[in-house]
Amino acid sequence: MATAEEIAQRDAEDSIEQVISRYTTDLQSGLTTASAEHKLKEDGLNELYKPPKPTLLMLFIMQLLGFIIILLIIAAVASMTVNATGSKRDDPLSYTTGIAIFVIVILNAGIAAWTEHKAGDALEALSKMTQAAIYVIRDGKEVQITTNTVVRGDIVVLGTGDVVPADMRLAEAEDLKVSEMALTGEPDDVSKTWKLKPKKEGEPEKLTPEVCVFSGCNVTNGKGRGVVTATGMGTRIGRIAQLIAGEEGPKKKCYCLPDTSANQTPLQRNLEQLGAKIGILAIVVCVLVFIIGVVLDRKDLDNLDSPSALYMVLIAVTLAVAAIPEGIPLCVTISLSIGCSDMVNQHVLVRKLAAVETLGSASVICSDKTGTLTEGKMTMVNMWAAGVSYDVAGKGFDPTVGKITKCDGGADATRDMAVRSTLLSGILCCNTTLEKVKDPDTGEEKWEPRGNSSEAPIVVAARKVGHSEKVSEEYPRIIEIPFSSSRKMMLTVSDVGGRSNLCEDGMPLPTGTKYMAVCKGAPNFIVDLCEERMMPDGSVSKMTDAAKAEVLKVVDEYSMKALRVLAVAVRPMKELPFDTHDDEISTDQKFSALRQDLRLLGLVASIDPDRDGVKDSVLAARGAGIRVVMITGDYLKTAIAIAKNVQILQPQDDEATAAVDCNSLRPGGQYLEHREMDRMTSTVRVFARAKPEDKLEIVKSIQRMGQVAAMTGDGVNDAPALNQANIGVAMGIQGTEVAKGASDMILTDDNFCSIVSAVEKGRAIYSGIQKFVAFIMSVHIAEVMQIFVCIVAGIPVMRTPLQILFLILVTDLPPSIALGMEPGEPGILKLRPRPKTEPIVLGWMWFSMILNGAVLSLVIIGVYIAALVYYCGEILQAEIATIEDSTLQLSKARTVTFISLVWSENVRSYIARSFDKPFYVNLCGNRMMQYAIVLAQIALYSAVFIPFLSDKILVLRGKDIGGEGWALAVIGPCGTLILCELSKVITHYQMKSYQRWLAKKEAENAAKLEAEMASPKKVVEAESSSKEAKEPLASSVDKIEKVERPPAVRL
Repeated sequence: MATAEEIAQRDAEDSIEQVISRYTTDLQSGLTTASAEHKLKEDGLNELYKPPKPTLLMLFIMQLLGFIIILLIIAAVASMTVNATGSKRDDPLSYTTGIAIFVIVILNAGIAAWTEHKAGDALEALSKMTQAAIYVIRDGKEVQITTNTVVRGDIVVLGTGDVVPADMRLAEAEDLKVSEMALTGEPDDVSKTWKLKPKKEGEPEKLTPEVCVFSGCNVTNGKGRGVVTATGMGTRIGRIAQLIAGEEGPKKKCYCLPDTSANQTPLQRNLEQLGAKIGILAIVVCVLVFIIGVVLDRKDLDNLDSPSALYMVLIAVTLAVAAIPEGIPLCVTISLSIGCSDMVNQHVLVRKLAAVETLGSASVICSDKTGTLTEGKMTMVNMWAAGVSYDVAGKGFDPTVGKITKCDGGADATRDMAVRSTLLSGILCCNTTLEKVKDPDTGEEKWEPRGNSSEAPIVVAARKVGHSEKVSEEYPRIIEIPFSSSRKMMLTVSDVGGRSNLCEDGMPLPTGTKYMAVCKGAPNFIVDLCEERMMPDGSVSKMTDAAKAEVLKVVDEYSMKALRVLAVAVRPMKELPFDTHDDEISTDQKFSALRQDLRLLGLVASIDPDRDGVKDSVLAARGAGIRVVMITGDYLKTAIAIAKNVQILQPQDDEATAAVDCNSLRPGGQYLEHREMDRMTSTVRVFARAKPEDKLEIVKSIQRMGQVAAMTGDGVNDAPALNQANIGVAMGIQGTEVAKGASDMILTDDNFCSIVSAVEKGRAIYSGIQKFVAFIMSVHIAEVMQIFVCIVAGIPVMRTPLQILFLILVTDLPPSIALGMEPGEPGILKLRPRPKTEPIVLGWMWFSMILNGAVLSLVIIGVYIAALVYYCGEILQAEIATIEDSTLQLSKARTVTFISLVWSENVRSYIARSFDKPFYVNLCGNRMMQYAIVLAQIALYSAVFIPFLSDKILVLRGKDIGGEGWALAVIGPCGTLILCELSKVITHYQMKSYQRWLAKKEAENAAKLEAEMASPKKVVEAESSSKEAKEPLASSVDKIEKVERPPAVRL
């Protein structure tokens, strides 16, 4: 059986009659509706394969495999097992601790799974929004259908501006050109024909057959029709997508669940490492306390006959609950989910929940130029006509915005003869039209060109001076000779019979003029063909060598400003120089006859303007320590000019080293050795004449140097680079489905500014996560300290496991989530990017958490002891057991401590909003914090006052503690506020010390890296070919970068 490649080869080499017969269709009548429906059922929709989206159940199960969650499940099972074997096994309330832990685990997994599920739905919605339509021949009629219902054998009608819906063999082609950049990476439009041509000896192999067009390519010129030969995954784009996905399909773990370990971002790895450390620490503490409790023979105050070991198992469960930060996964999920929602409002769709954080750690952003840094709309900014220079105002394709003025004095030039004549002649030599269309989603009307992007500026400028959109009807075209790389120009002949002037206020035409040839193209070629030129008053003068030099000087001036320059020349004729009915005359012969004795009218100069706000965003990125690298297919001079406009290149940058042609990356067709490549990419900010494969090598080089790379892309051939980058950013408007599938994020507006906004948001989210992790961890550290002190000192344990869960998940969780939503502190973009190996909890943060936990423990233990003395008259458990009604009195003391702790944690919620600034700075700046504190207070008073919940489940006595108990509880928050604020003095010093250490290490790493690249010793590196290459494998250069732990801070 023939392979897809062999079938495609056969379709390209057989005659069109054979192809039509093979697919049982007809060129004139196409398929019947019944036949098309049958083929659609047989072949499926014409779209790329999408792996089955993980079900909500599968996502839920995956969430249960987290290390912290597994520890909690073990603790719940242990609690229920002990109670099931104890004296209270028949009491349903004895199982509340285990049940509560399971409820929390399920709640966390459910929220995380639902959030990820909704993110997948958002991407699917984006895909549906971009569904296109195409015209086909069905039942002998031309009808419009959605592209995903095209089938093999359909006769598709193509026109300028269409996107080829499937792989096709052409049956008709009139001046047909397609852009195959998304498929091959070639920037130039490719001419297509329906005629098979024998290959000439020595002729190089073409990238694609001339008689075929391929799915996803834009039609930029002409029209045609052809028979569909392949759809969906059978197309060229589909085969590339299959190569990217891998023939073996997605990896699995546990034989059924997707293996996502290769796609982990730094945040996920940091959280896993933190969970592992906490889990090990929890096990050690639990074992230690268990041993101490058994040795000291600590017993349950309510059941003194119970074995000490059994009681200490329950205490160990209590410690496990106190030590394991079960709120962290939930808080991270909610924080990232909210962050992803905010990203949508900033035109960024996050495909992977934690990817927004990774972009916040990006140290290099590699960006396309067209459509990302620029508007993707060629706009005329200057023109030169009849020896006079003009400015053209406006932006984009709206002809009602801006006007044409003289450079000298700024006078309105709308009615100038030279301007009107040059632009009308230019539009007569264009196939592009301009029309107003309505956005189906917003209902907003906007101007859009249909056709070649290089012609759009001429059409827009012509409409600005009042030329009609019906020019083609007023000046019927007789002949068209399309642009070719050999001719370097396009030529048309239009009927101008009966006119004394070309147009109103236009140049005079010689008496008897019936036809006018117009040439539009490369200035140096057209100027050489000109024998005369138009003067400002409409007269004609001879084109001397001096006049040619003057024109070419203007061309050079425009080129130095990175403007794309086209020349426009005409030839008025009474008769055509050949017989139009003579089929023996070739196109080249017609061209040679018509291009004689040309008259130069003028030059038009266009540029793709930079997007609004890009310059500020690039400067903001620089201030954030992020190197912005522009990778473009433009020529070097054009790239440099754009880079200067958007501040990627600044005056202090050396253009010789900061901007290079990508040919220098691959001299002789081979890429440089890694050491040489790394030396170049470490300083270059502009890569010109880049191919898609160059992007991949650039990203690899950046990663070898230990940096976190974000890469933008839109074409099929960009997919490997997007896949390799730490963060692949696809374009939502211009991007192909393959590029979107390989990316981590999608820019719905294709705007560079959105990337920088995402960087800022990513940093703010990560900072918020650090704050609530530090907050929650200090709570757990304090809980462990308090229980440990109680066991060792022989004091009754101050709270039950269920009370601890209630405290952490009901009264502490809302403020924690609010901390995760904390707005970024001013100047967050002025901080240097985090090293990719930097843990989420730094050394000084551990010190701060332990210090705050110790402060909180000291204060709360003090309150607890005071409450024990007041209510029980004793402190030690053995003595309290002897007093009358000890259980009730102990409950009162625990209730006072419970209330004091909640109040203290609420105060600490405001303190934790900044590691080193006073709590009153922007005190009410986070509105969600106010809601969280109110919610925490409602939960507190519900816990201590609502019958059954308070006295039976939580064992709290809010109604019985009296005014003295409430007054005693106030001591906690007051002491916490004073001592925690004083501890910020130490934290501030440690933060400054860490920043100094980090700056020193960066300087040392840079010096080592430079020495490594300069060394003649060969650098040995390993390369990865799959998604696991998100993190490049360790090399000698990588090892230099790895961030070491800072030494202990000296106080």
